[in-house]
Amino acid sequence: MMILVAGGGPAGTRLAIELACAGLRVTLVDPLLDPQRNAYSSAAIPLDDANKLQIPHACWSTTWQGWQLFDPDAIEHQWWSSDDLGVVLDFGNLRQSLWQQACSAGVELLSGWRVMLKRLHQQQADVVLLGPHGQQECRSVRWLIDATGSRRALLHQAGVPIDKEQDPLLCGYGVEWLIQASDRGSSRWRDRLSFFLGHQWVRHGYGWVFPMAKDQLKVGVCRLPPHDSAGGSAGLQQDLIQLLLRCGLSDCPVLDRHGGVIASTVRRTEPLGAGALIAVGDAASTANLLGGEGIRHALSSAFLLAELLTGQADDDSQHLLNEYQLALKRHLGFRWEISGRLARRTWWGLDSDQADRRMQRLISGLSRTASAHDLCDLLFHYRFERYGLRLIPYLI
Repeated sequence: MMILVAGGGPAGTRLAIELACAGLRVTLVDPLLDPQRNAYSSAAIPLDDANKLQIPHACWSTTWQGWQLFDPDAIEHQWWSSDDLGVVLDFGNLRQSLWQQACSAGVELLSGWRVMLKRLHQQQADVVLLGPHGQQECRSVRWLIDATGSRRALLHQAGVPIDKEQDPLLCGYGVEWLIQASDRGSSRWRDRLSFFLGHQWVRHGYGWVFPMAKDQLKVGVCRLPPHDSAGGSAGLQQDLIQLLLRCGLSDCPVLDRHGGVIASTVRRTEPLGAGALIAVGDAASTANLLGGEGIRHALSSAFLLAELLTGQADDDSQHLLNEYQLALKRHLGFRWEISGRLARRTWWGLDSDQADRRMQRLISGLSRTASAHDLCDLLFHYRFERYGLRLIPYLI
């Protein structure tokens, strides 16, 4: 039995590794020749998840112990822990490490190649592989995995209905620069995750500064505009330039510029494949709309799908897809939809002074009553119960 995974990001590569280690024949295809290129993810995750998801320490750029939120009036609010709360990953190193692990596990890695779906059946997919120098190769596989992220390239080629009126696909747009600060310039941002909330910072979104090793900083902005609004990414770079200026970082050399899109539904009711085609990671709506994070949930979806494919590899395709959808729903839990609704209400409405005042009251309330660990529970694990009354305005 042959399995082809299109997309060498964290989800696709982790899935390929797990399947190869289980003795299955796996080909991993990615259009990048160099895994260090287009290192688009900010990649801040909790410490426990970094260990649980088997992320090598060599991929940890730095750790962080605190939160720093700038409210609409640019007032700083800080929360600190005596222990490490999480890590900021070096995304390029993570992808390179995963590719090396895949090759060691026996995965056939085709870097610089693309996948085009030719025919899709219940028990088989026929594809054309397009090489970097004009090569073409036809293959038939038992399972074809769409790990192409928010593009959902193969799902679209197969005509799988994703964007439904009752549960539309919502898109967030982000731009991030990696800059080189000095020892003094990075001190204000070291050991903490910094966020900027309010429409004077970013309309329909937020900004951030994350620390990296060697006094490097990731500075970015993202926007989740109302559904079907025009120009979702327009002006983002100017917002980023203004953020750098207001933070005193505009003179820092820029080492890399990148950007990306996250696209997920709130209720996650869309099909995750058809016939022999299955989506994983961001292509399966595992990017969280509230915080814009995807790596943790993408890797979790890879482990879940690997378990099903190795345990039921010859099972009926539709039955496996149903089992996969249920497994993801159980794993993400009821809080996932709540976080999506909060994201939609918060970011769509963050475009006025009135919205800024609401955001300011929320941050001030958290500043008085929450600890650094409470913020981790709230922002990474979506445990909103303690703050239910404060969040009601965002759910109405």
